[in-house]
Amino acid sequence: MELAVGASESAMRSLLGKLGSLLAQEYTLISGVRGEIQYMNNELSSMYAFLRRLSRAAAAGAAHDEQTKDWIEQVRDVAYDIEDCVDDFAHRLSRQPRGEGLLVNVSRAWYAMTTLWARRDIASKNRAQEVGERRTRYGVQDPKENSESVSGIKPSGRAHPYATDHLQPPVPQLVGTTEPVGQEDAIVKHGQWLTTESEGGVRVLAIVGFGGLGKTTMALALQRRFGEKFDSRAWVQASQKLNLPSLLRGIRKQVMPQQDTEGKGGRGTSDGHADGIEGLNEKQLKEKLKEQLNQKNYFLFIDDVWSVSSWQNIWQSLPISQKGSIVVTTRFKSVANACCRQQEHIYMLKPLPHVESTKLFFERIHDPKQENFKETKDEIIMKCGGLPLALVVVAGLLARRDLTEESHWRTVKESLNSELDKNLSPEGVTQILNLCYNDLPADQKNCLLYLSIFPKGCSINRKRLIRRWISEGFIAEKDGKTVEEVAEDSFNELISRNIVRPVEHNTNGKVKTCQVHDMILEYIVSKSSEENFITVVGGHWLTPTPSNKVRRLSLHNINPEDVLDLEGCKSINTKQLDKIFKMFQLKYLSLRCTYIKKLPPGIGKLQYLETLDIRDTNVTELPSSVGRLQKMVHLLGGNKSTHLALRFTEEIAKMTALQTLLGIEISRGSTTDLGSMHNLTKLKKLSIYSLGDLHTNNNKYDELLPTIEHLTGYSLKSLAIDDGFTGFLNSIDDLSSPPKYILSLDLSGKLLRVPRWMKELEILEKLTLSLTSLRTDGLKVLSQLSKLFSLTFSINAKGQDSSVLEILQNNAMDSGGKIFVPADGFASLKLLRFSAPVMPLLSFLEGAMPELQRLELQFRLSEGAYGLEYLKSLQQVHLRVSQQASGATKVKVSDIRSSVRMHQKKPTMVVDEYYE
Repeated sequence: MELAVGASESAMRSLLGKLGSLLAQEYTLISGVRGEIQYMNNELSSMYAFLRRLSRAAAAGAAHDEQTKDWIEQVRDVAYDIEDCVDDFAHRLSRQPRGEGLLVNVSRAWYAMTTLWARRDIASKNRAQEVGERRTRYGVQDPKENSESVSGIKPSGRAHPYATDHLQPPVPQLVGTTEPVGQEDAIVKHGQWLTTESEGGVRVLAIVGFGGLGKTTMALALQRRFGEKFDSRAWVQASQKLNLPSLLRGIRKQVMPQQDTEGKGGRGTSDGHADGIEGLNEKQLKEKLKEQLNQKNYFLFIDDVWSVSSWQNIWQSLPISQKGSIVVTTRFKSVANACCRQQEHIYMLKPLPHVESTKLFFERIHDPKQENFKETKDEIIMKCGGLPLALVVVAGLLARRDLTEESHWRTVKESLNSELDKNLSPEGVTQILNLCYNDLPADQKNCLLYLSIFPKGCSINRKRLIRRWISEGFIAEKDGKTVEEVAEDSFNELISRNIVRPVEHNTNGKVKTCQVHDMILEYIVSKSSEENFITVVGGHWLTPTPSNKVRRLSLHNINPEDVLDLEGCKSINTKQLDKIFKMFQLKYLSLRCTYIKKLPPGIGKLQYLETLDIRDTNVTELPSSVGRLQKMVHLLGGNKSTHLALRFTEEIAKMTALQTLLGIEISRGSTTDLGSMHNLTKLKKLSIYSLGDLHTNNNKYDELLPTIEHLTGYSLKSLAIDDGFTGFLNSIDDLSSPPKYILSLDLSGKLLRVPRWMKELEILEKLTLSLTSLRTDGLKVLSQLSKLFSLTFSINAKGQDSSVLEILQNNAMDSGGKIFVPADGFASLKLLRFSAPVMPLLSFLEGAMPELQRLELQFRLSEGAYGLEYLKSLQQVHLRVSQQASGATKVKVSDIRSSVRMHQKKPTMVVDEYYE
């Protein structure tokens, strides 16, 4: 019930905000429109207050009758319709002619006539009054907020009894994976079999079980534990509606050697265009895949196979190799029988016994006093039926409460009636998910429901999701926090509650991408459809088409070419953009990874636009009309792979609300605009991809250095500069005021030494130095940065080969062919990355980098790495070795592998090839 209340309350809150904005505008004084808006505002405010009372009652467990439910849905629909009318009204009347004189009076008269229908429309919206009267007429009763909840526990007087008002930010981490509980013996047994060559051809292991038992978790653990024994690895999802070409394309992209496209020390990934993979048909994909995997030792994880026919189609597409191993997960025994010739290679997952259920539960809840209220806690665990999904979600629910209060434990125990302990059923899981969902505040419910817009199995980018939430109006400032900070809190809340799981972390330790478990996503899609929040068409879900208006439409089409999301849509053209630019309410527009070369001037009409993403396109300059986009917060441009950049202009500098500006070029033509960049005092993240021809200017850096100093004195927290061998970076040593408040710094250029002011960056968390002279003394300076979380050294051999060769020679001379990582310092460093064609001997002294969790090395030629045993927190080692590596280098790789195997922490290790 609280679902309907929450969505209706959110819709009403958004509408009231817009009505308030209208009332503040001068043009509402005309023709009595102001009175109509004021009346509507008052009427809807009363409804909103009543909805909030219903919300508090629902949070306390109060049930509402059918008449109340129907009335709430009517309020929601009215709010939606009036909001549409208000948007159109504001757009039309905001263009009312201003000024004095005969000509203006004639224009105003003509304008009044042509917008009469709009003003009549807003004035005739008496539906709000009718709905308000209907509540009384049909006996919708005031909620009894002080009544006992359904569990018999009296709620507190707060709007949301268990909500956490001030969330602690999560601790940054790189390795977010957790090992499955209760499966250790099975993982060892089946992992050893998968890595043993046999005469019988491909080895196939099928993991079978009810949804939420941990099939995917176990398969991923097998891949982590034993993956390094294979030459190639891939993980793909089959799902209910198999798209075989897409699945084969996914395997192909992962097993082919990765192209070094970034040159920043990160994992450069090939998007498949290099060998035309996106244009291959099914037959061609099969041939390419067999060519790639033939006679190779490969590991494939095929997740969520739903039918025997799907498996047969997949099987017939794969090469029959004596060295191949495949792990399949499925909910159906018939599929497992089709996969495996022998029953011993079918692993049936069962519910966890009580001891292991208790272990998993308290791993997720971090209760320091587990023995308190033990009987109540045991009953909660038993009611989860040994289902890992239920255990972690209920643990997430309790983790947001005061665990020292027995009443909280008792409330959850008495609310759980799923009977999962007697029978694993979808209905039992739904009951638990209902309990966890209803515990969320209304605004976070909307954030969760919005996840249904993404297809099943989709990895959702955190930043992209948060920007969409803000654009949708789900997030409001509160407690002195900005909307971005509140949105981050909402995301962290969903992670903390185990409703959404992290997939990948950024180099700063924050979650980069996340996923929603299939069963949770199915629940969310159902709720969204029920509430007409999002209508999902196609894909894996069968949801009814709403009888009334569609508010948000998401096409989950299995054909990747037929999508509404313009990110990656290759067929978009200028004519289509002209039509899109007429959507005057648009707040978020992503054209990323399209073939667009130029944006039409009509983009200036999108005066509400907050995010424009044109990364990985061919757009190098924006039309002058962008200066009108005063609400723009995030302008994302440029292409890291091709070093194509977006020219900075005075029109961009007019976007004074900008917080993110990525991928720009500063050239001689734009130096006159650098002074206007001083206006961007809200800028938090700036990346400069190119300095163009700036080095040909006599006073080439006179404007740029003061601009950087100015911006770092305000809000700038992240700065990236690629000087393209112009020598600019060597001038930053002359900064009169170091960027002391910077959190992330990325310097790419021929930097002769670490800047002397670097040691003053006491709160720096992420540092990337590319094409820098790498010496032991430089590492000693950096080792004193106590907050440094990730450190990357990179030398990219592409493009400027002669300069790179000079740097490599200087590195070898300066370091004596060896680099020693000092025994103290780097107190917080968790990620270290070296990427260079030639890597000198890297030696870690005892006591070095005590918190280091992940080590990444990329090279063509290496002298080896020693002292890995001294890295006492090491969990992952990732080597990327060029296909051109010599035999001697491959011996060094074997030595590193042996050293990792001997490490007391038993880190996972992956060795990949890349081509240059």
